Amino acid sequence: MYIIKRCAVSQDGYLDDSSEERLIISNKKDFDQVDELRSQMDAILIGANTVRKDNPRLLLESEFRKRQRLDSGQRGHPIKITLTKSGDLSPDSNFFTAGQADKIVYCTANIYEGLKERLKNLAEVIAVGQEEINLKALLEDLEARGVKKLLVEGGAGTVTEFLKQGLINELQVAIAPFFVSDNKAPRFLVDGQIPFNEDNRLRLINEERVGSMIVLTYKKTAVD
Repeated sequence: MYIIKRCAVSQDGYLDDSSEERLIISNKKDFDQVDELRSQMDAILIGANTVRKDNPRLLLESEFRKRQRLDSGQRGHPIKITLTKSGDLSPDSNFFTAGQADKIVYCTANIYEGLKERLKNLAEVIAVGQEEINLKALLEDLEARGVKKLLVEGGAGTVTEFLKQGLINELQVAIAPFFVSDNKAPRFLVDGQIPFNEDNRLRLINEERVGSMIVLTYKKTAVD
């Protein structure tokens, strides 16, 4: 499986500010690029905190791209995936109610029964791990379903765990031309022992100007 992480951050690496209203970091061109990237994916994954905080729909916006998928024998939208250890997911969130897309919730075994009962037929609920999410078991299950391309969109804890385990093949970072400078705001990553450092660097394979933003694309092959 090929796994891509795409995110938009401020110059100082923040995903948002600390206000209740979501900070819009991307511009229209970046949003369109993300929509194009989504259209190429078999599935999109976010953490439960992102479901709660941002309430995303995780759907393609372009009707043309949806038609292209349908014409090629795919569903109109990629599979929507979230993962949770707490089970704190509202059945009324856009993740479950918006669009005709397959939905999967990966959870821990200790909350499986209660979560399955609460979500009923809104999504398929699958336990992968007793008290912690087993990402490798999650990916094995997705591969068995034919998922070959996975887009990981957030949040910081989820992305950090994927990076810690070396599971990201490609990292795309769109950088906005402003600063947040707020230590209460969420950053791109949380603390963690990530195997990429000054001695094991990611490889920059592309840089592209997208309006006022710059998108940097890296792969995990280390170089000097």
